[in-house]
Amino acid sequence: MLDESLLDSPEGLSEADHRGLLRGAAEAGARVRTAARHSAEAGINDLKPDGRPRAVLIAGPGAAATHAADLIGTLAGAGSPVTRLPPTGVAPAAGALRWELPGWVGSVDLLLITTPDGSEPGLSLLAEQAYRRGCNVVAVAPSRSPLADAVNGSHGLFVPMATAPYDQDEPLAASAPGVLWALLTPLLALLDRTGVLAAPPDALGKVADRLDAVAERCGPAIATYSNPAKTLAAELADALPIVWTEGTSAGPAGRRFAAALAELSGTPAVVAELPEALAAHSALLAGPLAASADPDDFFRDRVEEPPALHARVVLLRDRPIGGLTAAPGARDLALSHDTPISELEPEEGGELETLAELIATTDFAAVYLALASRA
Repeated sequence: MLDESLLDSPEGLSEADHRGLLRGAAEAGARVRTAARHSAEAGINDLKPDGRPRAVLIAGPGAAATHAADLIGTLAGAGSPVTRLPPTGVAPAAGALRWELPGWVGSVDLLLITTPDGSEPGLSLLAEQAYRRGCNVVAVAPSRSPLADAVNGSHGLFVPMATAPYDQDEPLAASAPGVLWALLTPLLALLDRTGVLAAPPDALGKVADRLDAVAERCGPAIATYSNPAKTLAAELADALPIVWTEGTSAGPAGRRFAAALAELSGTPAVVAELPEALAAHSALLAGPLAASADPDDFFRDRVEEPPALHARVVLLRDRPIGGLTAAPGARDLALSHDTPISELEPEEGGELETLAELIATTDFAAVYLALASRA
């Protein structure tokens, strides 16, 4: 159940936020600026590469590396294929994970290592393996970590992760808002220099400004009725979120939202891109999860009996309403099955800015749902 009174209690939210999730979401813009400064100090802005890499490989534990690879792959397009190297091992613990380079990797490829920990022996071994292959290595991790020593010893480029003092209070969640931007920003700056994607310093500055604007609009002091993130969290209480995305950059934002809901609040969600989502989820909306599927729910004891789980569509869009769009069909399909629908669309701006706004708003929503939910 969701404690809606807690949503409008900044003090109560702060007391419930033992992992610093709200602070991480609010300080996302500051993380981008700090990470950009660390990138410049590491020499990324002065790089003069010979050309774009043949392929970009991304390695790291947990959702942070997965989301970074997804976002970078979307922004890069088909010019330089982006591949995430999944770990193997018997457990998700740092000492149990291992990564392997594909056999074709060589001197014309680029390996990016991202981790909020830096103590994983498997990543240090991966950096050494890449060095022996002649593959260029760039790592973003906490300073003074074993990975930093391994990368520097292998003649790679190491960028210190932008951290905050409270990061050490509790184990960092892989889907935590601050973690994503601290790891992603240096990679964007680097790939801009190598020609893989467009993320010049002024664009990163606009991303930071957009994240600040979302924090002002979605912060804990803003009441639920005028706060889109709190509103979305309240709408998703006791619901199965069905996340539909439209537009190229909305796809990774939707996939990150589903992952954050699962990790931070324990809420399962399904995600798909329009227009294929209409066929993929048509049977789901017509089944027992539809709001009209249980006519006896009207007579349910509202005090003693828990509410039935029903679907709610969340539509994330990054294209103007006047363009070619499947949104009207999505609305018609949802409403024909009595399924409510929530919509988020960013303000106009560059691709990085609109993507940042979608991610930041849904990050806040996932955090509020996690903090205000109770057994």
